[in-house]
Amino acid sequence: MGTMIEFKRPDGQTLQGYLAEPAAGPSTAAIVVIQEWWGLNGQIRGVADRLAQAGYLVLVPDLYRGQSTVEQEEASHLMNGLDFADASNEDIRGAIQFLKSRSAKVGCVGFCMGGALTLLTAANNPDLDAAVTFYGFPPLDYLDVANIATPLQGHWATQDPHFDINVVDELEKRLVDAGTAFKFYRYLALHGFANEDATGPNRLPTTQYDPIWAQQAWDRTLTFFGRHLVA
Repeated sequence: MGTMIEFKRPDGQTLQGYLAEPAAGPSTAAIVVIQEWWGLNGQIRGVADRLAQAGYLVLVPDLYRGQSTVEQEEASHLMNGLDFADASNEDIRGAIQFLKSRSAKVGCVGFCMGGALTLLTAANNPDLDAAVTFYGFPPLDYLDVANIATPLQGHWATQDPHFDINVVDELEKRLVDAGTAFKFYRYLALHGFANEDATGPNRLPTTQYDPIWAQQAWDRTLTFFGRHLVA
């Protein structure tokens, strides 16, 4: 179990976040986890706890400032009200800097909205050592892939109506042209396939948890982080 802490953004403002520490003690590797559009809820805390159990120091910045929801309409409202540039350049960068003060290397992983923010963060934060995006990308015109110097991994759902797999193909082409070190994986799945809460009465009919694909994606993610943050 982690705890809520306060940390500083680069501009000096204070932000809260959920910090999960590895049971084995201080770690030389850390990971920023970026929330889905639901907010800093129990599911995303569980992601942080899972990574902490794997030996990482983990911080989830509270991008919605204490708000979270299970309602689609409210989640959309919260996401649309978020300043993505400020979240990437201040909130998430502050989380990276906080972890860098305690660990040698820092990675980042985000889901859905958080996946889009992960890509923006990878392009805007040279201190990042590895990045993993799950089924989320920003509008490609807002993403300068030539600035992504960190190793990148992506997990995509081929049946995802929210993040078109054809745009993933275009993103992949741009990354190849830029010479970026990356690896994308595609899964015959719907959006949110790695979120165990994706299937339920308050969830979109276009999202569905798939435990088989989720486990494979997690295995690939942990192997990737182990290679770039620990080895």
